[in-house]
Amino acid sequence: MRLPIRQVLEAADLAKICITGSHGYVGTMLVLSLLDQGHEVVGYDLQWFGDYIGKPQGFSPVKADVRDTARFAEAVKGCDIVLHLACISNDPSFELDEGLSRTINYECFEPLVVAAKAAGVKRFIYCSTSSVYGISDSPDVREDHPFVPITLYNRYKGMCEPLLLKHQSDDFTTVIIRPSTVCGYSRRMRLDLSVNILTNLAVNKGVITVFGGAQMRPNLHIKDMVRAYQVVMDAPKEAVAGQAFNIGMRNLSIMHIAEIVKGVVEDRYHRPISIAVQPMNDQRSYQVNVEKAKRVLGFVPQFTIEDAINDICDVFDVGGLPNSLTDDRYYNVKRMHKVWDALYKDAPPSKFDATAGIMSEIDMLRMVSAR
Repeated sequence: MRLPIRQVLEAADLAKICITGSHGYVGTMLVLSLLDQGHEVVGYDLQWFGDYIGKPQGFSPVKADVRDTARFAEAVKGCDIVLHLACISNDPSFELDEGLSRTINYECFEPLVVAAKAAGVKRFIYCSTSSVYGISDSPDVREDHPFVPITLYNRYKGMCEPLLLKHQSDDFTTVIIRPSTVCGYSRRMRLDLSVNILTNLAVNKGVITVFGGAQMRPNLHIKDMVRAYQVVMDAPKEAVAGQAFNIGMRNLSIMHIAEIVKGVVEDRYHRPISIAVQPMNDQRSYQVNVEKAKRVLGFVPQFTIEDAINDICDVFDVGGLPNSLTDDRYYNVKRMHKVWDALYKDAPPSKFDATAGIMSEIDMLRMVSAR
């Protein structure tokens, strides 16, 4: 039986949900969870990192670029909710081509919002990031804390937020989620996120390399990330309209995370794991307060960092992540390097114009795959 999103729809109707970035690390697991509940899902994604969903019943994949507003407007027709996850994710990937990344992460954003509203979408949920806070000595960073972006990735993430909120209206609910660093296993796996990186190194090299170590980071299990989106979808309009929510589990130093990984892996495999410390090359450090999500949404994380580590180890144990130290499918920046190489080797940048249909990043990926 399908679960109605009662507070979004006027009657106890069934929700049709459009997810941009549907084939990403979080998007893949979110799609599968919503389909499992019986919802109809439109997945809008270029699938740069592959397809780990397939075409199960109730799922309509649209292989397209978020900068193609006309295509998005067509895809979102009949949808009740949009979850906007699509972006060039993480600082190194963004900085490979700042101009192109800006068009994907920022310049196309408001046109998507306008198209969704015009199509009759009732709720638009934007996946921002807790990294908008940049560097903060405060042990209690709440949603009204000033943004201190130190990279273009988190600057443009933050700049999208007011563009969404200005379209808030009685018939168009806008909500912002600022997730912590997500960890744990996904079918579309990433091994370039802090807990996941350290787990991979511990299991497959026996040495965890930590850069710096004192930086504080909030963390969140991927299963709780999926739950958080579902809670926001189902929350009463009056509770979430025009609001932002920090979503996280534990604020820990990178060194503390490394020590947790070391302990879990040593206990599980009965072999010693060492930690090697290198000079810090990442200045981001902040600790988010998630009380608002608990108070307003009733959202409390259910899974731990230890759960995430063990989930990844379970997959390693059955050979489910082959070539985990080298395969570019697990590393956004490595895959994006291939994409960028293909882009600039085979066509001048001017050909990659959203208004002209974007030479098709699909064609670009074919070039990548052929090498």
